[in-house]
Amino acid sequence: MTRTNWAGNLTYQARDLHRAADIAQVQEIVAGARKLRVLGSRHSFSAIADCSDAQLSLEQMNRVIALDAGASRVRVEGGIRYGDLAPALQARGLALANLASLPHISVVGAAATATHGSGSETGNLATAVTAMDIVNASGDVVRLSREADGDSFAGAAVGLGALGPVVGLTLEVEPTYDVRQTVYAGLSHDVLATEFEAIFASAKSVSVFTDWRGPDANALWRKERVTSDTPAPLSEAFGATAARHAMHPLPGGAAGDCTEQLGRAGPWHERLPHFRMEFTPSNGAEIQAEFFVPREEAARAIAALRPHGERLAPILMISEIRTIAGDDLWLSPAHRGPQVAFHFTFHRDWEAIRAVLPAIEASLAPFGALPHWGKVTTMAPDRIARHFPRLEAFRDLARSFDPEGKFRNDFLDRMVFGTA
Repeated sequence: MTRTNWAGNLTYQARDLHRAADIAQVQEIVAGARKLRVLGSRHSFSAIADCSDAQLSLEQMNRVIALDAGASRVRVEGGIRYGDLAPALQARGLALANLASLPHISVVGAAATATHGSGSETGNLATAVTAMDIVNASGDVVRLSREADGDSFAGAAVGLGALGPVVGLTLEVEPTYDVRQTVYAGLSHDVLATEFEAIFASAKSVSVFTDWRGPDANALWRKERVTSDTPAPLSEAFGATAARHAMHPLPGGAAGDCTEQLGRAGPWHERLPHFRMEFTPSNGAEIQAEFFVPREEAARAIAALRPHGERLAPILMISEIRTIAGDDLWLSPAHRGPQVAFHFTFHRDWEAIRAVLPAIEASLAPFGALPHWGKVTTMAPDRIARHFPRLEAFRDLARSFDPEGKFRNDFLDRMVFGTA
Protein backbone atom coordinates (compact mmCIF):
# COMPACT_ATOMS: atom_id res chain seq x y z
CA MET A 1 0.00 0.00 0.00
CA THR A 2 1.38 3.41 -0.98
CA ARG A 3 1.90 5.83 1.92
CA THR A 4 2.58 9.54 1.66
CA ASN A 5 3.20 12.36 4.05
CA TRP A 6 0.32 14.68 4.97
CA ALA A 7 0.99 17.15 2.13
CA GLY A 8 1.41 14.44 -0.51
CA ASN A 9 4.79 15.70 -1.70
CA LEU A 10 6.63 12.61 -0.44
CA THR A 11 5.87 8.93 -1.07
CA TYR A 12 7.49 6.72 1.55
CA GLN A 13 9.79 3.95 0.34
CA ALA A 14 9.35 1.77 3.42
CA ARG A 15 7.80 -1.59 2.51
CA ASP A 16 6.19 -2.29 5.87
CA LEU A 17 4.30 -0.29 8.47
CA HIS A 18 4.18 -1.70 12.00
CA ARG A 19 1.74 -0.46 14.63
CA ALA A 20 2.41 -0.76 18.34
CA ALA A 21 -0.10 -0.39 21.14
CA ASP A 22 2.33 -0.59 24.06
CA ILE A 23 6.02 -0.50 24.93
CA ALA A 24 6.38 -4.29 24.85
CA GLN A 25 5.23 -4.33 21.22
CA VAL A 26 7.66 -1.53 20.37
CA GLN A 27 10.50 -3.50 21.95
CA GLU A 28 9.57 -6.62 19.98
CA ILE A 29 9.34 -4.73 16.69
CA VAL A 30 12.63 -2.93 17.26
CA ALA A 31 14.47 -6.10 18.23
CA GLY A 32 13.34 -7.84 15.04
CA ALA A 33 13.92 -4.95 12.64
CA ARG A 34 16.78 -4.49 10.21
CA LYS A 35 16.04 -0.83 9.49
CA LEU A 36 13.27 1.13 11.23
CA ARG A 37 12.00 4.71 11.39
CA VAL A 38 9.14 6.02 13.50
CA LEU A 39 6.30 7.58 11.51
CA GLY A 40 4.55 10.33 13.46
CA SER A 41 1.70 12.48 12.24
CA ARG A 42 3.36 12.69 8.78
CA HIS A 43 3.66 16.49 8.84
CA SER A 44 7.34 16.56 7.85
CA PHE A 45 8.06 17.64 4.29
CA SER A 46 11.57 16.17 4.31
CA ALA A 47 12.37 12.45 4.16
CA ILE A 48 13.32 12.38 7.83
CA ALA A 49 10.72 9.68 8.65
CA ASP A 50 11.33 7.48 5.61
CA CYS A 51 13.21 4.20 5.59
CA SER A 52 14.41 1.53 3.18
CA ASP A 53 12.73 -1.22 5.21
CA ALA A 54 10.01 -0.49 7.79
CA GLN A 55 8.22 2.30 9.62
CA LEU A 56 6.66 2.18 13.07
CA SER A 57 3.49 4.04 14.05
CA LEU A 58 2.85 4.86 17.71
CA GLU A 59 -0.52 6.52 17.08
CA GLN A 60 -2.29 3.95 19.29
CA MET A 61 0.01 4.98 22.17
CA ASN A 62 -1.75 8.27 22.77
CA ARG A 63 -2.57 8.32 26.48
CA VAL A 64 -1.73 10.73 29.26
CA ILE A 65 0.13 8.43 31.66
CA ALA A 66 0.42 10.66 34.71
CA LEU A 67 -0.32 14.25 35.67
CA ASP A 68 1.44 15.81 38.64
CA ALA A 69 0.14 19.34 39.07
CA GLY A 70 2.24 19.82 42.20
CA ALA A 71 5.45 19.09 40.31
CA SER A 72 4.16 20.85 37.16
CA ARG A 73 4.75 17.76 35.06
CA VAL A 74 2.74 15.57 32.69
CA ARG A 75 3.91 12.22 31.35
CA VAL A 76 2.54 11.05 27.99
CA GLU A 77 2.90 8.16 25.60
CA GLY A 78 4.92 8.55 22.42
CA GLY A 79 2.03 8.79 19.96
CA ILE A 80 -0.04 11.57 21.50
CA ARG A 81 -0.81 14.72 19.51
CA TYR A 82 -1.04 18.23 20.91
CA GLY A 83 -4.71 18.40 19.92
CA ASP A 84 -5.39 15.42 22.20
CA LEU A 85 -3.09 16.43 25.06
CA ALA A 86 -4.13 20.08 25.36
CA PRO A 87 -7.82 19.51 26.23
CA ALA A 88 -6.79 16.91 28.82
CA LEU A 89 -4.51 19.45 30.47
CA GLN A 90 -7.15 22.19 30.28
CA ALA A 91 -9.64 19.91 32.03
CA ARG A 92 -7.21 19.75 34.96
CA GLY A 93 -6.55 23.48 34.98
CA LEU A 94 -3.12 23.12 33.38
CA ALA A 95 -1.39 24.31 30.22
CA LEU A 96 1.74 24.16 28.11
CA ALA A 97 3.87 27.26 27.63
CA ASN A 98 3.59 27.14 23.86
CA LEU A 99 2.03 25.37 20.90
CA ALA A 100 2.82 25.21 17.20
CA SER A 101 0.48 26.57 14.54
CA LEU A 102 -0.99 23.08 14.04
CA PRO A 103 -2.46 21.06 16.96
CA HIS A 104 -2.53 18.02 14.66
CA ILE A 105 1.17 17.20 15.07
CA SER A 106 2.61 14.61 17.44
CA VAL A 107 4.38 15.80 20.58
CA VAL A 108 7.36 13.49 20.07
CA GLY A 109 7.77 14.40 16.40
CA ALA A 110 7.63 18.12 17.16
CA ALA A 111 10.27 17.83 19.88
CA ALA A 112 12.52 15.61 17.77
CA THR A 113 12.70 18.21 14.98
CA ALA A 114 12.84 21.40 17.12
CA THR A 115 9.44 22.46 15.83
CA HIS A 116 8.19 25.67 17.44
CA GLY A 117 5.44 28.19 17.89
CA SER A 118 6.22 31.88 18.19
CA GLY A 119 7.34 33.88 21.18
CA SER A 120 10.46 35.94 21.79
CA GLU A 121 10.64 34.60 25.36
CA THR A 122 9.48 31.06 24.57
CA GLY A 123 11.66 28.18 23.40
CA ASN A 124 10.86 25.59 20.78
CA LEU A 125 8.58 22.71 21.78
CA ALA A 126 11.48 20.45 22.80
CA THR A 127 12.39 22.86 25.59
CA ALA A 128 9.27 21.77 27.50
CA VAL A 129 10.58 18.19 27.69
CA THR A 130 12.09 17.14 31.02
CA ALA A 131 12.45 13.38 30.49
CA MET A 132 12.32 10.84 27.64
CA ASP A 133 11.87 7.06 27.47
CA ILE A 134 13.70 5.71 24.41
CA VAL A 135 13.79 2.16 23.06
CA ASN A 136 17.36 1.58 21.86
CA ALA A 137 18.45 -0.73 19.04
CA SER A 138 18.63 -3.72 21.39
CA GLY A 139 15.02 -3.20 22.47
CA ASP A 140 15.85 -1.87 25.93
CA VAL A 141 14.07 1.17 27.37
CA VAL A 142 16.49 3.92 28.35
CA ARG A 143 15.31 6.93 30.35
CA LEU A 144 17.06 10.27 30.06
CA SER A 145 16.10 13.30 32.11
CA ARG A 146 17.16 16.90 32.18
CA GLU A 147 17.86 16.64 35.90
CA ALA A 148 19.86 13.40 35.94
CA ASP A 149 21.51 13.30 32.53
CA GLY A 150 22.29 16.94 31.78
CA ASP A 151 24.48 17.03 28.70
CA SER A 152 23.25 13.76 27.16
CA PHE A 153 19.67 14.89 27.58
CA ALA A 154 20.47 18.12 25.73
CA GLY A 155 21.75 15.96 22.90
CA ALA A 156 18.76 13.63 22.83
CA ALA A 157 15.92 16.16 23.16
CA VAL A 158 16.12 17.13 19.47
CA GLY A 159 17.08 13.60 18.44
CA LEU A 160 15.71 13.34 14.88
CA GLY A 161 14.67 9.75 15.68
CA ALA A 162 18.32 8.68 15.55
CA LEU A 163 18.40 7.18 19.05
CA GLY A 164 15.28 5.03 18.69
CA PRO A 165 11.51 5.27 19.22
CA VAL A 166 10.56 7.70 22.00
CA VAL A 167 7.77 5.83 23.78
CA GLY A 168 7.22 8.37 26.54
CA LEU A 169 7.85 12.03 27.33
CA THR A 170 7.57 14.13 30.46
CA LEU A 171 6.69 17.77 29.85
CA GLU A 172 6.62 20.90 31.98
CA VAL A 173 3.14 22.33 32.54
CA GLU A 174 1.81 25.44 34.25
CA PRO A 175 -1.57 26.76 35.44
CA THR A 176 -4.02 27.35 32.62
CA TYR A 177 -4.34 30.83 31.12
CA ASP A 178 -6.44 32.66 28.57
CA VAL A 179 -5.25 34.16 25.30
CA ARG A 180 -6.85 36.58 22.88
CA GLN A 181 -5.91 36.78 19.23
CA THR A 182 -6.06 39.98 17.19
CA VAL A 183 -5.09 40.29 13.53
CA TYR A 184 -3.88 43.58 12.08
CA ALA A 185 -3.59 44.62 8.43
CA GLY A 186 -1.28 47.16 6.83
CA LEU A 187 2.01 46.57 8.67
CA SER A 188 4.76 48.25 6.68
CA HIS A 189 7.76 46.12 5.75
CA ASP A 190 9.94 49.08 6.69
CA VAL A 191 8.34 49.29 10.14
CA LEU A 192 8.69 45.53 10.49
CA ALA A 193 12.44 45.85 10.00
CA THR A 194 13.02 48.94 12.15
CA GLU A 195 10.67 47.93 14.99
CA PHE A 196 11.26 44.20 14.81
CA GLU A 197 12.11 43.57 18.46
CA ALA A 198 9.24 45.71 19.74
CA ILE A 199 6.72 44.07 17.42
CA PHE A 200 7.64 40.55 18.43
CA ALA A 201 7.89 41.42 22.13
CA SER A 202 4.42 43.02 22.10
CA ALA A 203 2.52 39.77 22.83
CA LYS A 204 3.10 36.23 24.01
CA SER A 205 3.02 34.92 20.45
CA VAL A 206 3.44 37.06 17.33
CA SER A 207 3.45 36.11 13.65
CA VAL A 208 3.82 38.26 10.57
CA PHE A 209 2.48 36.92 7.27
CA THR A 210 3.78 38.34 4.01
CA ASP A 211 4.21 37.53 0.33
CA TRP A 212 7.27 39.84 0.25
CA ARG A 213 5.68 42.03 -2.43
CA GLY A 214 4.82 45.68 -2.10
CA PRO A 215 5.35 48.02 0.85
CA ASP A 216 3.18 46.14 3.36
CA ALA A 217 3.02 42.68 4.90
CA ASN A 218 -0.27 40.78 4.63
CA ALA A 219 -1.05 40.59 8.34
CA LEU A 220 0.28 40.88 11.89
CA TRP A 221 -1.13 38.23 14.26
CA ARG A 222 -0.81 39.01 17.99
CA LYS A 223 -1.76 36.43 20.64
CA GLU A 224 -1.81 38.01 24.11
CA ARG A 225 -2.17 36.41 27.54
CA VAL A 226 -5.13 38.04 29.27
CA THR A 227 -6.44 38.37 32.80
CA SER A 228 -9.50 40.11 34.21
CA ASP A 229 -7.73 43.48 34.27
CA THR A 230 -6.04 43.34 30.84
CA PRO A 231 -6.96 46.42 28.76
CA ALA A 232 -9.05 46.04 25.61
CA PRO A 233 -7.20 45.02 22.43
CA LEU A 234 -5.44 47.79 20.55
CA SER A 235 -7.29 49.08 17.51
CA GLU A 236 -3.94 49.91 15.93
CA ALA A 237 -0.49 48.38 16.41
CA PHE A 238 2.71 49.64 14.79
CA GLY A 239 0.72 51.47 12.14
CA ALA A 240 -1.42 48.41 11.30
CA THR A 241 -5.20 48.39 11.85
CA ALA A 242 -7.17 45.67 13.64
CA ALA A 243 -9.16 43.51 11.23
CA ARG A 244 -12.96 43.66 11.50
CA HIS A 245 -13.47 40.09 10.38
CA ALA A 246 -11.62 36.82 10.94
CA MET A 247 -8.78 35.99 8.57
CA HIS A 248 -6.92 32.93 7.29
CA PRO A 249 -3.12 33.07 6.91
CA LEU A 250 -3.51 32.15 3.24
CA PRO A 251 -5.22 34.78 1.07
CA GLY A 252 -8.65 33.43 0.18
CA GLY A 253 -8.50 30.68 2.83
CA ALA A 254 -11.56 29.82 4.92
CA ALA A 255 -11.33 31.77 8.18
CA GLY A 256 -13.58 29.21 9.84
CA ASP A 257 -10.68 26.74 9.83
CA CYS A 258 -8.73 29.08 12.10
CA THR A 259 -8.82 29.62 15.84
CA GLU A 260 -11.02 32.47 17.06
CA GLN A 261 -9.78 36.02 16.51
CA LEU A 262 -11.20 39.55 16.88
CA GLY A 263 -9.75 39.93 20.37
CA ARG A 264 -12.09 37.39 21.97
CA ALA A 265 -10.33 35.69 24.86
CA GLY A 266 -10.39 31.93 25.33
CA PRO A 267 -8.33 29.00 26.64
CA TRP A 268 -4.68 28.89 25.58
CA HIS A 269 -5.06 25.78 23.41
CA GLU A 270 -7.92 27.33 21.45
CA ARG A 271 -5.91 30.46 20.52
CA LEU A 272 -2.17 29.68 20.33
CA PRO A 273 -2.45 27.43 17.23
CA HIS A 274 -3.50 29.15 14.03
CA PHE A 275 -5.79 26.26 13.09
CA ARG A 276 -8.59 24.35 14.80
CA MET A 277 -8.04 20.66 15.50
CA GLU A 278 -11.35 19.68 13.88
CA PHE A 279 -10.48 21.23 10.50
CA THR A 280 -7.84 20.42 7.89
CA PRO A 281 -4.97 22.77 8.71
CA SER A 282 -3.43 25.25 6.28
CA ASN A 283 -3.87 24.06 2.69
CA GLY A 284 -2.70 20.46 2.49
CA ALA A 285 -1.40 20.32 -1.08
CA GLU A 286 1.70 22.32 -0.27
CA ILE A 287 5.44 22.14 0.43
CA GLN A 288 7.08 24.06 3.23
CA ALA A 289 10.58 25.41 3.77
CA GLU A 290 11.84 27.31 6.81
CA PHE A 291 15.11 28.95 7.77
CA PHE A 292 16.38 30.12 11.16
CA VAL A 293 18.56 33.21 11.50
CA PRO A 294 20.02 34.74 14.69
CA ARG A 295 17.55 37.38 15.81
CA GLU A 296 20.04 40.23 15.75
CA GLU A 297 20.16 39.73 11.96
CA ALA A 298 16.38 40.06 11.52
CA ALA A 299 16.34 43.48 9.85
CA ARG A 300 19.11 42.58 7.42
CA ALA A 301 17.46 39.26 6.59
CA ILE A 302 14.14 40.98 5.88
CA ALA A 303 15.92 43.40 3.54
CA ALA A 304 17.57 40.46 1.79
CA LEU A 305 14.27 38.62 1.26
CA ARG A 306 12.13 41.49 0.01
CA PRO A 307 13.62 41.50 -3.52
CA HIS A 308 12.47 37.87 -3.96
CA GLY A 309 8.76 38.76 -3.83
CA GLU A 310 7.99 38.91 -7.53
CA ARG A 311 10.06 35.85 -8.36
CA LEU A 312 8.30 33.84 -5.65
CA ALA A 313 4.80 35.02 -6.58
CA PRO A 314 3.86 32.13 -8.93
CA ILE A 315 4.58 29.44 -6.34
CA LEU A 316 4.43 31.12 -2.91
CA MET A 317 1.17 30.86 -0.95
CA ILE A 318 2.45 32.82 2.04
CA SER A 319 5.53 33.39 4.18
CA GLU A 320 5.44 33.60 7.98
CA ILE A 321 7.94 35.23 10.32
CA ARG A 322 8.19 34.07 13.94
CA THR A 323 10.65 34.31 16.85
CA ILE A 324 12.04 31.65 19.19
CA ALA A 325 14.04 31.96 22.40
CA GLY A 326 17.51 30.45 22.68
CA ASP A 327 18.16 27.05 24.24
CA ASP A 328 20.96 24.56 25.01
CA LEU A 329 19.79 21.63 22.84
CA TRP A 330 22.54 20.34 20.57
CA LEU A 331 20.59 20.04 17.30
CA SER A 332 18.21 22.92 17.86
CA PRO A 333 18.88 25.90 15.58
CA ALA A 334 18.29 28.05 18.68
CA HIS A 335 21.34 26.61 20.46
CA ARG A 336 23.03 29.70 19.03
CA GLY A 337 20.69 32.03 20.92
CA PRO A 338 17.38 33.76 20.06
CA GLN A 339 16.27 33.12 16.49
CA VAL A 340 13.92 34.49 13.87
CA ALA A 341 12.32 31.90 11.59
CA PHE A 342 11.37 32.65 7.99
CA HIS A 343 8.79 30.12 6.85
CA PHE A 344 7.59 29.60 3.27
CA THR A 345 4.43 27.74 2.25
CA PHE A 346 4.64 26.90 -1.45
CA HIS A 347 2.25 25.33 -3.91
CA ARG A 348 3.10 21.64 -4.30
CA ASP A 349 5.49 21.99 -7.25
CA TRP A 350 8.87 20.65 -6.20
CA GLU A 351 10.65 21.40 -9.46
CA ALA A 352 9.65 25.07 -9.29
CA ILE A 353 10.54 25.25 -5.60
CA ARG A 354 13.92 23.62 -6.19
CA ALA A 355 14.60 26.32 -8.77
CA VAL A 356 14.03 29.22 -6.32
CA LEU A 357 15.27 27.80 -3.00
CA PRO A 358 19.00 28.22 -3.76
CA ALA A 359 18.49 31.96 -4.28
CA ILE A 360 16.63 32.32 -0.97
CA GLU A 361 19.27 30.27 0.81
CA ALA A 362 22.06 32.33 -0.76
CA SER A 363 20.41 35.56 0.39
CA LEU A 364 20.19 34.23 3.96
CA ALA A 365 23.63 32.59 3.97
CA PRO A 366 25.50 35.69 5.27
CA PHE A 367 23.37 35.49 8.42
CA GLY A 368 24.10 31.84 9.17
CA ALA A 369 20.71 30.50 8.12
CA LEU A 370 19.79 26.95 9.14
CA PRO A 371 16.88 24.91 7.74
CA HIS A 372 14.12 23.25 9.76
CA TRP A 373 14.86 19.51 10.00
CA GLY A 374 11.35 18.59 8.86
CA LYS A 375 11.15 20.88 5.84
CA VAL A 376 12.75 21.05 2.42
CA THR A 377 16.11 22.61 1.64
CA THR A 378 18.82 22.51 -1.01
CA MET A 379 21.55 23.60 1.42
CA ALA A 380 24.68 21.44 1.42
CA PRO A 381 24.99 19.25 4.54
CA ASP A 382 28.52 20.47 5.29
CA ARG A 383 27.28 24.06 5.29
CA ILE A 384 24.60 23.11 7.83
CA ALA A 385 27.00 21.03 9.94
CA ARG A 386 29.40 23.89 10.59
CA HIS A 387 26.71 25.67 12.62
CA PHE A 388 26.27 22.73 15.03
CA PRO A 389 29.41 22.51 17.20
CA ARG A 390 28.06 19.50 19.10
CA LEU A 391 27.29 17.50 15.95
CA GLU A 392 30.12 15.00 16.48
CA ALA A 393 29.01 14.52 20.08
CA PHE A 394 25.50 13.84 18.80
CA ARG A 395 26.83 11.22 16.39
CA ASP A 396 28.57 9.50 19.28
CA LEU A 397 25.41 9.66 21.40
CA ALA A 398 23.36 8.15 18.58
CA ARG A 399 25.89 5.34 18.10
CA SER A 400 25.71 4.52 21.81
CA PHE A 401 21.97 3.86 21.39
CA ASP A 402 22.24 2.36 17.90
CA PRO A 403 25.73 0.97 17.15
CA GLU A 404 24.76 -0.68 13.84
CA GLY A 405 22.66 2.17 12.46
CA LYS A 406 19.26 0.45 12.67
CA PHE A 407 17.51 3.83 13.07
CA ARG A 408 19.51 5.66 10.42
CA ASN A 409 18.15 6.41 6.96
CA ASP A 410 19.30 8.27 3.86
CA PHE A 411 18.26 11.60 5.36
CA LEU A 412 20.31 11.11 8.54
CA ASP A 413 23.27 9.67 6.66
CA ARG A 414 23.35 12.73 4.42
CA MET A 415 22.37 15.54 6.80
CA VAL A 416 23.83 14.37 10.13
CA PHE A 417 26.38 11.60 9.74
CA GLY A 418 27.95 12.80 6.48
CA THR A 419 28.17 9.30 5.06
CA ALA A 420 25.66 9.36 2.18
